Amino acid sequence: MEYTSYKSIKYYDECAALVEGMGFKLVDLKIVPSKTTTKISAMIASTEPDGNIGVNDCAKVHRVLLPRLEALLGTEDTMMELTSPGIEHNIKNAAEFGVFAGRAVRVWDKTVTDWVSGKILSADDKQVTLEAEDGKSFSVSYENIAKAKFDYN
Repeated sequence: MEYTSYKSIKYYDECAALVEGMGFKLVDLKIVPSKTTTKISAMIASTEPDGNIGVNDCAKVHRVLLPRLEALLGTEDTMMELTSPGIEHNIKNAAEFGVFAGRAVRVWDKTVTDWVSGKILSADDKQVTLEAEDGKSFSVSYENIAKAKFDYN
């Protein structure tokens, strides 16, 4: 699994500060310019590990985030989709582990060729540390993770 720093995503820091000020976390931000319209997709999550995001939460953040991005981009020719991770979320960027600290996840560990589960204790740019059900912690290097998703068992 690849680790892409949030610092490398254009406008992420400005948008993350705005979203966090509203009581949420910015999980993902993609800005794709085209000839006529700039397409923006963003994902927000609750600051609580077991918190949920509803339609009203997405609408509230959308109303604040879209004008900010239009100002940053210098255009009003935009289309924005704002979503929540959902219960079946697949973690695509290893940097997301840090955002989802406290959540239960399953990762496919290539070294054991099986799923391993645990609650995210911490994450850096090389590995994630999980706490297993028995209370013991273990770390998995991102290079050994083939897939990762939320665990709701």
